[in-house]
Amino acid sequence: MRVDRSFAFLDLCGFTSFTATQGDDHATSVLASFRSCVREIASRRGVRIAKWLGDGAMIVAVEPEPLVAAVIEVERKVADGHSPLPIRAGIAKGAVILFEGDDYIGTPVNLAARLCDVAGPRQVLAVPVFASFRPAWVVAGDCYPVAIPGFADPVELIRLSPRSAGPDAVTDPVCGLRLDPEIATASNGHDGTVVWFCSESCASAWSDTHAGAGESAVGP
Repeated sequence: MRVDRSFAFLDLCGFTSFTATQGDDHATSVLASFRSCVREIASRRGVRIAKWLGDGAMIVAVEPEPLVAAVIEVERKVADGHSPLPIRAGIAKGAVILFEGDDYIGTPVNLAARLCDVAGPRQVLAVPVFASFRPAWVVAGDCYPVAIPGFADPVELIRLSPRSAGPDAVTDPVCGLRLDPEIATASNGHDGTVVWFCSESCASAWSDTHAGAGESAVGP
């Protein structure tokens, strides 16, 4: 069965060396924290963890934008102190074979994995199509060719990163993202205050935990 999916591979940079210098117990704690972070974000953003890969993860999504949001949020949270090790990530999309109901075979999967391999710490590399499939709070860098092991010709790539917020930035209470009000979604809190969100997924998560308190979305 052939399906169209978006894929991301994430990897903790320097995990092997960290384990050798800091010991198994500390390394296991860092890995557990990383996986907990990925699980929470993937669940809220509506993407699926296809498999754990030692000190990394493979994520799959039907829609590309939630995948970008999930990966960028994981990278930002890790960089903000959730782990002593940074992550790197690669993202690609396209038609693949869904094999035996739970595995994916095809060039997009291989490319996403290779992009993760060549990315540097705190880099999220993606194929250019994701410039059109990203939240407003994510920016796409210029396209440039990169030689990728296993691919005959250089692959055109972009780098995705969080958009810098201005002095009037608001904070999403669910994911903690700082963003400008004009790209945020607002909700009326039960106490009359306005609550701002980066996405409908965060707004829904907030509503679920404040059910019955009278919040209602009012738009950006």
